[in-house]
Parts: sequence; C-alpha cells; structure tokens
Amino acid sequence: MKIGVSSYSFQQLIGPGEQTQKSVIALAAQMGFEGIEFTDLNVPENMTEKEYAAEIREECEKYSLPVAAYTIGADLLKGEAEIERVCRKLDVASVLGAPALRHDTAWGLSGEDKSFKGFENVLPVLADSCRKITQYAESIGIVTMTENHGQFCQESARVEKLINTVAHPNFGVLCDIGNFNCADENSAQAVGRLLPYIKHVHAKDFHIKSGNGFNPGEGFFRSRAGNYLRGAIIGHGDVPVYQCVKTIAASGYDGFISIEFEGMENCLNAIRIGLENLKGMIK
Repeated sequence: MKIGVSSYSFQQLIGPGEQTQKSVIALAAQMGFEGIEFTDLNVPENMTEKEYAAEIREECEKYSLPVAAYTIGADLLKGEAEIERVCRKLDVASVLGAPALRHDTAWGLSGEDKSFKGFENVLPVLADSCRKITQYAESIGIVTMTENHGQFCQESARVEKLINTVAHPNFGVLCDIGNFNCADENSAQAVGRLLPYIKHVHAKDFHIKSGNGFNPGEGFFRSRAGNYLRGAIIGHGDVPVYQCVKTIAASGYDGFISIEFEGMENCLNAIRIGLENLKGMIK
C-alpha cells in the first residue's frame, strides 16, 4: 500500500489562510507522503475550478506527488441537476489528474419523507444516480466511490447494499477506517465486510467515550447512538487501525491509504506522528 494524505488534514492551516490547498503539496512531499488527495477545491478569486485544478496538478508534478483522489460533497436525492453537477466535478477531477472521485450519496431524509420512509425506500434512486455518474466517469477513465460517512449511508451493511444495487465494476467504496464509529459500528468487522469493494482507504482514528457518561466537551461530537467521538492521531485513539490495516493488506489491496486527521492537536505534529505510526503498521 502507498501512504497518502488528505488536504483536509491541513484544514487548521488552510481555514485561516495560513496555507492553501496548493501550498500544502510541498508540506506533504517534505513529510514523505507518496500521494495527496483533495477535498472540494477552494478556488481563488478570478480563477475557474478547472484552472485551479490545472495549477494544483502542475504543483503536484513539480514535487512528484501523485493525486490519489478528489472528494466532493453531494446529495443525490436532489435529482438530475445534482447528477449533472457531480459529472462536471468529474471533469475537474480529470484536469486534476485524479484516478478516482468520491461523492456522497445522501445525508438523510427531511420533512414528510421522515414518516414511514427510510434508506431502503430511497435506495433505488440513489443506486440509479450512482450508476449514471460512474458510467460517465468510466468513459473518461475515472473510478467513482461512495464513502461510509454522513450517518445515513454510513454502516457497512448499507454501503454494501448500495454498491451491489449499483452493480457496476467502476463503482465501489472509499473505506474510512474510523468513520464506522459515527454509526456505532465495529471498524474491524465493517472493514471485513467491505473488502471486496474497496477502491481507496482513509486511515482515521478517534477517541471514543461512552454516551452513558458525562459529555467530555469541546472537540467531541456525538455518534448516531449518542457516544462521544473526537478525532485522534493515528494510533493514539480507540479505533483498531492496526487490525483494519492488516485485514486490508491481507486482501491484496495495494492502492492508497490516506491519512485524514481531524483532531484538536497541532495538525503538522499530528500528521507527522500519524504517518510514522501508519508506516510501522504497514511494515
């Protein structure tokens, strides 16, 4: 497996303007990563998204750092206009040089849809939309993926059902090792279920505290069942990252596993320590 990093891991620096998605490419290369992925490009004023994507690709080539993936938000319950928007993002991914694009499927139901309607009811709509998107992606040489996040389509059983309903070889999962805990699912068991569908991997760790206890406060958020989670440095938290990495490696997967850090610690220290720990796990 090759170790990459998500640009989102540098959000502590990107958010306030200390760094940009373009400038963190040099940081990632200096830290020893083998690839980098980008989340929803923050396009500078007076530039188009494709122009910025071309600049980022050029910068990545300068540092011999391949673009591992492009990840974007989406809600496919919004209909044909959203499918078209995601397809245009695929055109951006092509300029970026990304071999894969992750798009969301849906974040849940609202209004009247909440009554007597759930995931199973909208699965045909989601699957049809994902299939249309991946058919276009295949025509331009890009793989598409959903990710286990957002709680509505997060646990492995729903993700597996979606992928098998789409039933297209160009569509699979970006398997985020940590995110299963947002739906209170055991990461090791979930990874084992999704092994046949993995197109890309996120290495993520969480500090996890029972919802039966006192709210730990700042930095923590709640899982679907009310447990408390806080982003952690890889190897410092409660997610069985090593077990998951071993299982993925044993399956023969040899693509990218990208660190996605979202904790409170200084992000540069956290990414550096996480990289060393992940290297040790893979070794």
